[in-house]
Amino acid sequence: MSEQRKKKKVKYFFDYTMLFIVVFLLLFGLVMLYSTSSYEANVKFEDPAFYFRKQAIASGIGIAVMLIIMLMDYHVVQKFALIAYAVSLVLILLVLTPLGYEAGGARRWLNLGMSLQPAEVAKLALIVFFASLVTKFGESIKEKKGFIIVLLLAFPHAICVLTITQNLSSAIIIFSIVLMMLFVATPQYKEYFIIAGIAIAVAVIVVLLVKYDYIPATMSYRLARIKAWLDPESYAANKGFQTLQALYAIGSGDYFGKGLGQSIQKLGYLPEAQNDMIFSIICEELGLFGAFAIILLFVLLIWRFMLIANNASDMFGALLVVGVMAHISIQVILNIAVVTNTIPNTGITLPFISYGGSSIVFLLAEMGLVLSVSRSIRVEG
Repeated sequence: MSEQRKKKKVKYFFDYTMLFIVVFLLLFGLVMLYSTSSYEANVKFEDPAFYFRKQAIASGIGIAVMLIIMLMDYHVVQKFALIAYAVSLVLILLVLTPLGYEAGGARRWLNLGMSLQPAEVAKLALIVFFASLVTKFGESIKEKKGFIIVLLLAFPHAICVLTITQNLSSAIIIFSIVLMMLFVATPQYKEYFIIAGIAIAVAVIVVLLVKYDYIPATMSYRLARIKAWLDPESYAANKGFQTLQALYAIGSGDYFGKGLGQSIQKLGYLPEAQNDMIFSIICEELGLFGAFAIILLFVLLIWRFMLIANNASDMFGALLVVGVMAHISIQVILNIAVVTNTIPNTGITLPFISYGGSSIVFLLAEMGLVLSVSRSIRVEG
């Protein structure tokens, strides 16, 4: 009897596979960032390692944050869910004040002694808030009233991000994260088909109206981007330039690429290559083989998220992981879709790889939450 008890001794699970994937993506991102940005950094700042150094410092801070959160009981963050919701909304509104500043033609950042992008804070804050809220709603979330109330609470952040920071991609991601969490928490699918149907119908109608000039593309830069997406060569001098250069980079990489550091497009041809378009440089230097390898790593990462969410010890933990999974997967899909001209160009980074201090710190904080949830899983051994 005592031997059986020893064999069934309960121990805690820790996802080393997920941690390895995250660390590998982080290190790979730093290598690719240096390769991609060294020319531009040298031209602008006379320092080839300028972007690399800033990203390395942010990554170091992010790793420290990840380890601290990982070692905590993830239920601690539930106490601060409402505060996180309110503070993240206030930070977005502060972009309108003198604390906000413009970079790259967009006013999306705050100067708080360090550069901070409120949209990145909002993504993490809303994951925590909605995981807590849906858990507290319990069975009532399955009723139409509960579903609508929770969904409406996503609108203030999404609308503020869209209107104040002019960041459509982050607004889409924020709303999609909430939808994914609700999708997992509720058994009915009718509402999601309706929302998806309306979104697709609106998108198709807008694209057709712009394509046939029923809506002038000059009305806004977003409509101009749709026009450039439909026919990038006709807009090669302005809106279609970045997309064409990205496609040239992808095409010239062939199957195995030109070799690390050998990209031509990063030499002043592809604007801001270290940000949204870094995947095209990966394709150019490492070829389709390298690109598919990175995509496979993201697929494995999402699989680990699913495994942890399915085995989480409670609903709150499961929803935290689902929120992070939604964030990473949607952002990866949108970034690759933009780079390959599958969807109109919109500013969105590739997680762990693109340049961005705020992004990497808050992404690693999210990874810390997921690893904390994984540590609470009990297995018999």
